[in-house]
Amino acid sequence: MPHHRSVGQEASTSRPSFREPGSPVGSWRKLDLDLGALGALAQPKVLLGAGMLAGLGVDVSQPASVLQAVGVLAVIVAVHEAGHFAAARLQGIRVARFAVGFGPAIWKYKGPEVEYCLNAVPLGGYVAFPDDDPTNSAFDPEDPNLLKNRPIAQRALVISAGVIANVVFAYLVLLAQISSVGKAETAFLPGVKVVVPDTPAGQMSAAARAGIRSGDIILRVGDVVVPAAPTQVSTSVAAIRASPGREVTVEVERPAAAAAGSSSSSGSSSSSSSSSSGGGEVLQLRVTPDVGADGGGRIGVQLSSRTYIMHTYAAGPGQVLAMTSSEFNRLAGTVLNGLKQIVTNFGAMSGQLSGPVAIVAAGSEVLRADSAGLFQFAAIININLAAVNILPLPALDGGYLFLLALEAARGGRKLPAALEGGIMAGGFLLLTALGLGLVVRDTINLL
Repeated sequence: MPHHRSVGQEASTSRPSFREPGSPVGSWRKLDLDLGALGALAQPKVLLGAGMLAGLGVDVSQPASVLQAVGVLAVIVAVHEAGHFAAARLQGIRVARFAVGFGPAIWKYKGPEVEYCLNAVPLGGYVAFPDDDPTNSAFDPEDPNLLKNRPIAQRALVISAGVIANVVFAYLVLLAQISSVGKAETAFLPGVKVVVPDTPAGQMSAAARAGIRSGDIILRVGDVVVPAAPTQVSTSVAAIRASPGREVTVEVERPAAAAAGSSSSSGSSSSSSSSSSGGGEVLQLRVTPDVGADGGGRIGVQLSSRTYIMHTYAAGPGQVLAMTSSEFNRLAGTVLNGLKQIVTNFGAMSGQLSGPVAIVAAGSEVLRADSAGLFQFAAIININLAAVNILPLPALDGGYLFLLALEAARGGRKLPAALEGGIMAGGFLLLTALGLGLVVRDTINLL
């Protein structure tokens, strides 16, 4: 994401956040994923696809990208639930239903033992076991193939299989990305882009008085060359602030269209001009920064980095695996660091939580920005989902694993059913309330 900074005025820039859906479950017998129950968790500085996350607004003029984002979420849900389902079936454990989505069913198939459902709202899913309905006379409660009657290790495998599936799928997604479109990274061009506010104050600013216009690119401030590096905005700001009330020569590149439109009226402060390699014009403008309230120089514009997405391709199979592992570790580290911030400083980070509305909005922007966006979006949601679900919180997979650990510590004696059910039901209600609150807040923010 380009780094925005204001020089001489307040800048309002969105800081999109990426959160990880949680997976509430109704009982030991029902492994259930609801993207609305817990917002995705990640630090606000997450870079998706080398800075491709442009904002939280859904552009309705691009419905394809919105549908793609929803489709990616549906596939990730299906992968998570397929992990639970496969772990159960491969161990001979009975399963009653495999469902992707919530709400009314739009497709249903009844197999010999399992019912498969595709529901209208694809932001969730679940695997239901016969244990969920103790009144069903078709199943013997003492059946050794019921989940509740299996050893702790087998139950733990079924519960953790969703997380394992998401981790494996994230790695495979990144492997497909590196093998096809390569590794996407943010690369920088020399200079910083300028926006002169279309306000009376902006038109009277030091930059405007010197002839600087929106769309110009500042290449040099005095003796300071603006580098093609992440520090380009801070470098430019420091050079401007260092010259309060003192004239400084600013080298500006003006794109060809703007240069043609300006004709010869480039401003009385222009000392010289030449042509740039891109067909535009390079101007040497004499600018006198105003003295700000803090004593530093200010010219009254907004500056942003000049970035583009650079693709790096692997030279062979060995490098494909190495680059895939590196990218996986980078994204996993980003997610885990974000979780650490939320756990250790929840009060300050709670505002960074978002629900499925914001996830789809951000995902649609990512998918429109670059060919690697689809892969990056899918990978980081998978990693987020795995990281959040393994937390030892009620109604998450990690909460069930924690109860299994308590059962093992008690020598295999299960906790009282009422206590177990109360813990999970309470957690489910809290996550559902949080999810609904996030949906409402994110929807309001997008209006």
